[in-house]
Amino acid sequence: MLPETLENDAVGTALTHAFPGAIVEVKQEVDGPVFYIDPAQLVSVCIYLKEELNFEQLAGVTAVDWWPAVPRFEVVYLLHSYSDNRRARLMLRVAEGEEVDSLCGVWRGANWYEREVFDLFGIPFRNHPNLERIMMPADWEGHPLRKDYPVHGHKYSYQDE
Repeated sequence: MLPETLENDAVGTALTHAFPGAIVEVKQEVDGPVFYIDPAQLVSVCIYLKEELNFEQLAGVTAVDWWPAVPRFEVVYLLHSYSDNRRARLMLRVAEGEEVDSLCGVWRGANWYEREVFDLFGIPFRNHPNLERIMMPADWEGHPLRKDYPVHGHKYSYQDE
């Protein structure tokens, strides 16, 4: 059920009717509503958003580390509809070590975004076609955007490269 302040939001209303229970929380922010989605329904919700509500572009995927809170991470999806000139923001709460379904089958552009989130936060994406580091060297230890990552990084020798 949407809060009263969001009852006129077309995206929230459509999602509530099409997927009862998929929206676990809604927050009204300055730039619009943020929909917290049940991770088990992420792919279905995104297919619906793309095919029925015209969100043609996945404009970005990132994450936030709330360490030491549990669940530790929030994965953020930024969607854009060119035809309707609107945006949507979806979020998932994810525990450390928990896998998130890949959206590469919905938007091909998710590939690089998900690899970046995996590389820098360590959040794995289930069914990703090529989940490997994209920014850090393959043998790098740790994930630099985690709050518990050492401030000065790990000692690493570049002499062998």
